[in-house]
Amino acid sequence: MQNVKVIIWGLGAMGSGMANMLLKKKGVDIVGAVGRGAKLGKSMYEVIGTERGDRPDVIIGTPEDIIKEKAADVVLCCTDSFTSKAFDRLKFVLEKKINVVSSAEEMSYPQAKEPELAKQLDEIAKANGVSILGTGINPGLIMDLLVVIMTGCCEEVEHIVSRRVNSLSPFGPAVMEEQGIGISVDEFKKGVETGHLAGHVGFHESINMIADAIGWNVEKVTQSMDPIVTDVDRKSPYGFAKAGDVAGCAMKGFGYVDGELKIEMDHPQQIEPEQVGVQTGDYVIIKGTPNINMVNSPEVPGGIGTIAMCVNMIPHVINAKPGLQTMLSLPVPRAIMGDLRDQIDPDCKIVK
Repeated sequence: MQNVKVIIWGLGAMGSGMANMLLKKKGVDIVGAVGRGAKLGKSMYEVIGTERGDRPDVIIGTPEDIIKEKAADVVLCCTDSFTSKAFDRLKFVLEKKINVVSSAEEMSYPQAKEPELAKQLDEIAKANGVSILGTGINPGLIMDLLVVIMTGCCEEVEHIVSRRVNSLSPFGPAVMEEQGIGISVDEFKKGVETGHLAGHVGFHESINMIADAIGWNVEKVTQSMDPIVTDVDRKSPYGFAKAGDVAGCAMKGFGYVDGELKIEMDHPQQIEPEQVGVQTGDYVIIKGTPNINMVNSPEVPGGIGTIAMCVNMIPHVINAKPGLQTMLSLPVPRAIMGDLRDQIDPDCKIVK
């Protein structure tokens, strides 16, 4: 079998990380990269800061230049956070008969907030014989799939708390803007009121994924959003907050079933939390039979976690039946330590 062929759309912090991870793997080739602005016409290797060696060069181009019909087995689409904003790009790739892994947070479970767009993506993917998945560290794994897995040892589930205390430092400028890093408290409050600040994107998706998995019917999802104000200057690779300004965002999500609060999300995240003595971690707390209290501390790092999730799900997306997939419909993620081709079903829909 020939090497698995991958195109990367978006070479920011996450896309560049995925490229570097793929370059360390066996049985896979990056055959194209899509970018914009000053990156157009440059070598992908220059942009991601990696020596090309004896590999063929990959010149960054426009979608029309790079994404031709069946030009690759999968496109890693590392743009946007919202299904509505990513939709046209995803549709473009699917209609070129190429599988998609998207890092857009809402794409982890798009039926939660965008059921009509989710239906359209499913239909487009099926019509073109390919699959599409949205995933990442969160949503995609820590605050939803991991919770679902831990319910597997329960006879009864009464109440769920999913908590992630994490660092935003690995993420790029788009996330810094969404979280309000570096702005004043007044600007933060105004951004929340106007909807300009997204904060964490994914509570609706995670809550609905968990509920659907175990058979609860969520009737309402609400969330809150508060600033984390720093008393010292903090600087990350893509963000800066001076003392007195916003260094992070503390968010909570609440899922109601039959009028009762059943699923709680608790997600404070900030740049350089260790600088002020904040211990990061991931927690799954289930009241049920038996009770579950799972703790992983420090956190699974969000940057490498998102990069790895998208790359490690490539074989599962290629092997999947055509249509819109979620982390509930595919095999559980696992690291790829051998040849990536060994995980491809020879009878699947891979480009020959």
